[in-house]
This record gives sequence, structure tokens and C-alpha cells, in this order.
Amino acid sequence: MGFEQLDKDTGLTALNNFLEEHSYIDGFVATQADVAVFEAIKAPVAAGKFPHVARWYNHISARGGKTAKFPGVKKAASAYGPAVTVAAAAKPASRSASPAKKPASRAASPAKAAKKEDEDDFDLFASDDEEEDAEKAAIVAQRLKEYNEKKAAKPKPLAKSMVILDVKPWDDETDMKALEAAVRGIEMPGLVWGTSKLVAIGYGIKKLQITAVVEDDKVGVDDLSDQIQGFEDYCQSVDVASFNKL
Repeated sequence: MGFEQLDKDTGLTALNNFLEEHSYIDGFVATQADVAVFEAIKAPVAAGKFPHVARWYNHISARGGKTAKFPGVKKAASAYGPAVTVAAAAKPASRSASPAKKPASRAASPAKAAKKEDEDDFDLFASDDEEEDAEKAAIVAQRLKEYNEKKAAKPKPLAKSMVILDVKPWDDETDMKALEAAVRGIEMPGLVWGTSKLVAIGYGIKKLQITAVVEDDKVGVDDLSDQIQGFEDYCQSVDVASFNKL
């Protein structure tokens, strides 16, 4: 049970999946549980393969690693984590049954084929005056072209949205003023920062809730969130709390 085989990809995969939704191994602050799992990882973690493990590992290492004086009583790494075995996590998904082959369609009878050819030869909308039809088609095509050109030249209204982001820190020791300064330091064409406030989320930890007005064609919310998450010393995660078109 818990985290096992952390020297293998199967164990690191289970840990990576767990840390995707958790900041620490047990609770909302670092404890001896983090030290126990940290010690069980014997080799460097590949950030490209296990990004959440690498992010957590670097954070615990920066705060002391194996010698960190976190609260709690340290147990074996296998005493922590989700109630599934590594073997179960590594079990490949069963293959779905292959769909039954679609029966070959029956060949059309000669009589039906001949009837279809007769119908194809008959043009319900045939015109007696092909030159007149061609002239009308040319006029319609010209008018359609003029309409599309006029529509393309017409200025489009500027699309804007108001976004509220929840920026969560690592713990209650994070400098929230420095975090907000780093976030507001992001400058992009079409981005205007608005009001902000600190909202308590438990255990003495507060998240930064900040408003921004963005031009949809210039600023992507996903790109903006990625830039904020780049402040790894302060930011643990970013969520979109609200998104409204203006």
C-alpha cells in the first residue's frame, strides 16, 4: 500500500499522479511524510517525464531535504499515499474487444443500376438557354465577391474578457507581496491587471485572487497561467475562478 518502488517508473508514475493534485504528501504543509518519500527516491527525477515529482522534489530539497525539520513523525514511504498498490497502478488497461466486421454490402441488381443511370441522365433543372444561365451565374458570383470584400473590410469589434485567477502559494510562509509583484510584473499586449485580494483557504494559508482584462486575440489565459506558474518559488498552482466576455 502507499508509495513503493520509487526507484522505478511505476512507483514514480503513481507519485506523479498524486502530486498533480496535492502540494505535499500529507496535508497542506510540509511534514516528515515528505522527508520519508524524499529519502525513498534514490536517483535524480526526470522533469520531462515526471514534472510534478520534480517540482515537489526541488521544493523539499530547497527546504532541507533529508535533514528538514518538518513537524510530524517519519514513517516508511509505503505508509503514505493513495490506497492503491504500485502494481495495480502499473497494470495495463485491458484491450477493448475489436468491433465486429461490418458485413459487405450486397451488390446492386442490374435492374436497379440501370434505373439509377436513367435518373442521373435526367436533369430536372436543365435550362433551354445555357448562355442566359451562364450570364446569371456570372452576375451572382460578382455580387457575392463584392459582398465578401465589403464584409472583410468592415472593422470588427474588439473582443475582451475579464478573468479572475486564483494563485495558490506553497504554504503559509510564502511572501504574498512578492508573489503579487511577480504576477503584476507580467506584461503582454492586450493585458491589463485589475484589483486583487488575499483569500484564506485553511491552515493559515491564503491565496492571491487577482483580476485581469484581456483582449481575446492577443492574450491566451492558458499562456498567462503558465507564466505565473513559472514563479516556482512562490506559486504552487493557478486556477481560473471566473471568465466573462465583456
